[in-house]
Amino acid sequence: MKIDGRFWLTKEGQSFLGAGRIELLERIDATGSINAAAKEMKMSYKAAWERINGMNALADHPLIERTTGGKGGGGTKLTPYAHELISTFHRLNELHRQFIDRFSEAGDDPERLARILSRTFLTTSARNQLPAVLKEIHLSGLHATLTLALQGGDTLRSTITAKSVDNMGLSAGCDAYAIIKSSDIDIIPAQPSSKTTDNVLSGTIESIEYSGDNSEIALRLDGGTLLIALEKQDTANSFSIGSPAYALISPLHIIIGL
Repeated sequence: MKIDGRFWLTKEGQSFLGAGRIELLERIDATGSINAAAKEMKMSYKAAWERINGMNALADHPLIERTTGGKGGGGTKLTPYAHELISTFHRLNELHRQFIDRFSEAGDDPERLARILSRTFLTTSARNQLPAVLKEIHLSGLHATLTLALQGGDTLRSTITAKSVDNMGLSAGCDAYAIIKSSDIDIIPAQPSSKTTDNVLSGTIESIEYSGDNSEIALRLDGGTLLIALEKQDTANSFSIGSPAYALISPLHIIIGL
């Protein structure tokens, strides 16, 4: 048994934005044509136009605008407001997915679900709060190395104090969070050729956002977990959407949360 759920935004009691409508807007943006977007989605022009009219009726501002003239003879493009809505939807949808993933940790165990619910609203300033299961604890003097299994099979090593293990009541098999600041993750284009004590996780670049001299890179790990890293703009310029990449994370930079 698996807990799942669909994400929709409603307005005035009516369906406003869902994955299908967002895809339609994105295809219009890519093709510059409602008709072409409808064909790509295997729907009629009438059905596509009805969806757009439905969204426009509820939106605070128009979502599309017509263009005339030019090499292609005109077409349709999204308004800046539509682009903002798409970005907001994707962000909220990702948070919804993370919320559902936390529930899914419980499987068909109601007691485990109750424990997860008790820690669902953990709040920190760190961008990465990853649900995990503690697999191993290796004690060495004042320190302890924890092996954490993320959803999808990726693993992380975290180094904390042995006293923290006792204070938190950590044990193999317990649920936890791996909490990582975005500035503590380095994204590189190729797997390190030499041995490293860092965690090395492979994935695919999902998005890159620029702000001044910095950039925010979203890396979707092979197991499905999303990592957010903060990099300098010149580093981000060496990547492109869909390209493979690796995340390097020091075990010392992974905080454990319950």
